[in-house]
Amino acid sequence: MFGKLDEETKKRLPPGQHLTDRFPVLHYGPVPRMNLETWMFRVWGEVEKPLALTWQEFSALPRTRLRMDIHCVTTWSKLDTVWEGVSLKTLLDSGLIVPTSSARFVIQHAEYGYTTNLPLEVMLAQNFLLATHYEGQPLTPEHGAPLRGVCGAIPGRDDLKDVYFWKGAKWLRGLEFLGTDVPGFWERAGYHNEADIWLEERRADD
Repeated sequence: MFGKLDEETKKRLPPGQHLTDRFPVLHYGPVPRMNLETWMFRVWGEVEKPLALTWQEFSALPRTRLRMDIHCVTTWSKLDTVWEGVSLKTLLDSGLIVPTSSARFVIQHAEYGYTTNLPLEVMLAQNFLLATHYEGQPLTPEHGAPLRGVCGAIPGRDDLKDVYFWKGAKWLRGLEFLGTDVPGFWERAGYHNEADIWLEERRADD
């Protein structure tokens, strides 16, 4: 699919990964049906007060556009993908979410009880987004519509922690702020809790 890679591209490709120009569809369980009239995004846990937003309210929030490389634990990588949505930092800066002094981690809660976990500082970084659009178009159901967490890598930003793509949940419905870390669905199944792409942290025994 790809010929000889130039040196710049090689630098952007983590160990054990291969490039694709496709966007593989991978998830556990069926694609849920969504009713945006009743859809709600909720925030709870270690926050000053819980938050609940309708789809209309969420869609009216200030938006962010990011170009990132994404890297799946199943070894495919796709470069220069463009996402639009709401950054968690925007929600905190606006005062919509006010974490308590104890908040250190965030659990993403999605349809069917699926969860995944990340440190709060990672989700507040520039390379994490609560995404509604991909390549200028609303997310498709197979890719997590209407809302998914997206974690990618921004070339040249060595100050950011880059994690595998599963650390952003499809069909996202809420965020739970916690003082201690709680493994998510795949982490409980043996995936590495840290998921650093450059260290190849795929499985817990890696």
